[in-house]
Amino acid sequence: MLAAFLRIVSAALTSVALLAGCATFTSTNVALKPDPPDRAADSANLRKVVRIVDGDTIILDAKEKVRLIGVDTPETVHPSKAVQCFGSEAKTFLRSMLEGKTIRLSLDPRYAKQNHKDKYGRTLGYVYLDDGRLLNVEIIRLGYGRAYTRFPFQYAAQFVDVEKTAQRNSAGLWSNCPVS
Repeated sequence: MLAAFLRIVSAALTSVALLAGCATFTSTNVALKPDPPDRAADSANLRKVVRIVDGDTIILDAKEKVRLIGVDTPETVHPSKAVQCFGSEAKTFLRSMLEGKTIRLSLDPRYAKQNHKDKYGRTLGYVYLDDGRLLNVEIIRLGYGRAYTRFPFQYAAQFVDVEKTAQRNSAGLWSNCPVS
């Protein structure tokens, strides 16, 4: 019970630090190239987040379900799995960062042939916060999830580097959950 309480307190403090600007992606040695200017300026990619499904899936204004590319967070709503270690904290973090806010959705050109959808019909995307940070990598950096490299994506190598740093720093799930 104490361990669960400490995980929640840790998640809350990390979220507060992130929101206060004390924690940023630039504190790592990994630099992601920004989206091309034409996509960054495209206001059609600005979307409102209406609901958080779990730590790596959101629902946008047009009832569009988006799966964050390159991120895997512990399960909280899987039909055949129990809630996994740090899953609730990952979902709470995502809710604190996104719910009711406007984000910029960016699509990976590698998924254009499949209309940017996964086998479940979810849009595959990168989510940029209003301050320009890439949320997908923030989740990994803060230890709310892992780099998910089963399928190729443009930032795979960088996400893996960020995960290694999170592991070394015992961030989030790396200090609270059994290694699997």
